[in-house]
Formats: sequence, C-alpha cells, structure tokens
Amino acid sequence: MPSDSKRAPFSSPSFAAPTLLRECGGAREFSSYALYALVLVVPFALKHVFGFSALTYVILTALLALPVGALCLVAHSWIVRTPTDQIGALPNQPIESYMTILDKELKAMYHGCTKMPMEMFYERYFDGDIDLTGDALEIFEKRYDWAFFPITYNVAKFFVCQWIPELLVHSKKQDETQVRDHYDRGDDFYAAFLGDRMVYTSGLVGDSSRRETLEELQDNKLRDVCERVQMRKGDRHLDLGCGWGTLVSYAAKNYGTQSIGVTLGRNQTAFGNDRAKAWGVQDSAQLLCMDYRDTPRRPLYNRITCLEMAEHVGVRKFQEFLLQVRDMLEDDGLFYLQIAGLRGAWQYEDFSWGLFMAKYVFPGADASCPLNWVVAQLEATGFEVRSSETIGVHYSATLDRWYENWMQNKDSIVKKYGKRWFRVWEIFLAWSIIVARQGSSTCYQILAHKNRNAFDRSALISKPLGFGMPSGSVQA
Repeated sequence: MPSDSKRAPFSSPSFAAPTLLRECGGAREFSSYALYALVLVVPFALKHVFGFSALTYVILTALLALPVGALCLVAHSWIVRTPTDQIGALPNQPIESYMTILDKELKAMYHGCTKMPMEMFYERYFDGDIDLTGDALEIFEKRYDWAFFPITYNVAKFFVCQWIPELLVHSKKQDETQVRDHYDRGDDFYAAFLGDRMVYTSGLVGDSSRRETLEELQDNKLRDVCERVQMRKGDRHLDLGCGWGTLVSYAAKNYGTQSIGVTLGRNQTAFGNDRAKAWGVQDSAQLLCMDYRDTPRRPLYNRITCLEMAEHVGVRKFQEFLLQVRDMLEDDGLFYLQIAGLRGAWQYEDFSWGLFMAKYVFPGADASCPLNWVVAQLEATGFEVRSSETIGVHYSATLDRWYENWMQNKDSIVKKYGKRWFRVWEIFLAWSIIVARQGSSTCYQILAHKNRNAFDRSALISKPLGFGMPSGSVQA
C-alpha cells in the first residue's frame, strides 16, 4: 500500500540541497510568433526602402532568417532575465558578499547589487581577476543574486567561430586531437575527483536514505548496466568510448564476458589494460586505442555499451554511428546507450552552461540533445527502444562526490597543473551539480535492440512495479 507520509523536498542526504530555487528566462518567455514576424518584417522593410522586387524579397527573407533569429535571441537574453512567478525571494546581497573583484576597472562596473553576466564572471575568475569569498558550490547556489545569463559577444563568437565548425567537421583528426588533449592530460588529474574507480560517467543512487560513497554510486551503475543488457558468460561485449576501461574489466570479472573497450586516449588504454591484468582478466578484457570508426566489426557482438561517448560523435555523424553499431550487433543482441542531453524547454542558463562546457570541459560533444531527438535517431536507424530512464538527479549526486574529492585535492592540483586548471574544474563541478539537479542538463539510459520481427521481445519483460503487493482490487 502507498505510504501516508510525505517526504520533504530535497531532504535526501544523497544530494546537495538547493538554498535558493529560481527559474531563468527562456523558451517560456520567448515568442515564436514575434520571431516569425521579425523574419518577415525586416526584409519587407528593406524591400520598401530600396524598392526591391518580390523575388528579391523572397531571397532576402531566406538569407536573413538565421541572422535575424539569432539577433532576436541575443536581444531577448539581455532583456528577459527571470520569470516573475518565482518560489523564493532573492537575498539581494551585494556582489561583494560573494566575490572579491581584484581588477579596478571591473570593480568599477560591478559593485553593490549590480549583476554580472555569467560568462564574464567565469572568464575573469579563471584569469585571476576575481576571488570567491567562500565555497564555490554555496556561492553558485545563490548565483541568481549576483549573475544573469545573457548571450554575450564572446559566447556568440565562440558559438559561430568554433562550435559550429566543429559540429560540421567531426573528422577523425579533430576528434583525436580533442580527446587526447583532454584525457591525456594526466591520470592523476582525473583521479583527483574520479577516485579509485576512474569512471567518468554518472553513477546511480541505490539508497537515498543515506549518503552513499562515490565508489558505491559507481558500483551501482556498473552492476545496473550489466544487468540491463543481461550479460552472460561468454558474451562478446563491446564498450565504445570506454574511458579507463572499468566497465570492460568489471563485466569480464563478474559476468564472464569477452569484453573489448575502444578509446582514443592513450593514457586510458594503458591504465585499462593494466587494470585488467591486476584484476586477473587480461585474457578476457582488452582496451584498444583507436577511433570508434575503426572498431573491429567482426565477429559480431552480443552486447554493445556506450556510456556518454556518443555526444562526441556529433549531430552530423550520429546516424552513421548508430548504423555502425547496428552492423556490429547480433540480431538478438542488446545495445545500451547512456547519453547526456539537454531539456527541450530551454532556459538561458542552459545555453550559458552548455557553451561553457563545450569550450572548457567537453569540446566536440555537440550531440547532447533532448530525448526525443535521440529516440528518433535510434528508430530511424532500425532500432527499437526497449526502455529509457532519465538519471540527471543521479548525475547530480555523482558530481557532488567529484566536487568533494576535487576540493580535497586542491593543493596537489594547483601545484602540478596551476590555479587556472583547478578553477576551471571547480566551476564545472559546482555548477554542474546544480544544472543536473534542476534538469537543465540530464542523462538518459536507453536500452535498444534491432527492430526485427524475429526478435524475442518477451525475453526483456520485467515485473510491473508493485507486482505481488497487496495494493487493493478493482473488483466490487
């Protein structure tokens, strides 16, 4: 029977509880009708002023639609900041309560209750022109009291000059350069927040009544993935974008699989193969250092997993990637896709965070899209989606543990990698705890198989929630 007790919001010790709940302006306040009107009116005004023909008007409308739309979005981001129907009031503390601005010119611009564009804050913080007065996570929980999220010139420049070209290219060389610059920085850099498991993907909360350790969260996830794809002894298992190879060795050790992991990271490959030896599964677990496009396709695989790598495949290459997965998978095989994504009902903070991540943390990960887009790509390439889970809040808990580890290792990181790299990851982790918790960005667990008539769908049936419980009857 359902419990009569009602749990207080954000009371679980598993998660960092918010101290200020605010909504940001975005899709809800943005008028598509006004946008369409501007797209039509601007070229009409030019036609009227310069006497252009009807054909020229049509051409101008097509050419100016994207620039007009972009300028409209930029202007709206500066004008509309936060909706009026907020749950709580702002503390209205001066910006000096949250940070010390060291640069004189910047201090003259932002003081008292003047709010700073978020992009300006993190760039100047990384440059050393700003110091925080306390813990970054606590200060970011109250970010709406000192910051707002407009599309600035630098954000727009990065989007046009770097993000879009990277989206359009996604060559092997580009992907190799981005991955190796990022993941070959040093295993100790990542161990400083990932801990012993060296798993750079969302863990899963198993017991929300207590604060599980990072290792427990990741062990929960490793076990969950293997159970979801029904791994069995002797299964040929492929993990695309395997990172440091923990899932590869875990599956081989605990489920008896023949597991292969593929990564572009040289350090990751060496670490993963060393771990396989340490765990005694070097004959059944192996990491290959190569582009996913060069993965050995035969013999076919019974189980293919891909945890938070597909974002880096890119929007333009995504269907090609899924077709490759389908080609490598047995007809009765299972494909597990864990992929980070953004919500469709966007807010301007989502844009600000997403482009910050693209610039500093995950370059080239442009296929972080809403769930409906991912499902549509799977179905278009011949997959049937068996199940989908949204685990963004689990990611928030994982990031909370990463942030805790990172702050504990501050001195060693600053000593070897410098204050700037420490600060970049400090802001990434602190901000992302909140972003994942509030749904700006999330993560999806998707289980899929080939959409064939002969596939035995009954093999994937699980018991309904509450099955066997004395929960009442519909009979009179």
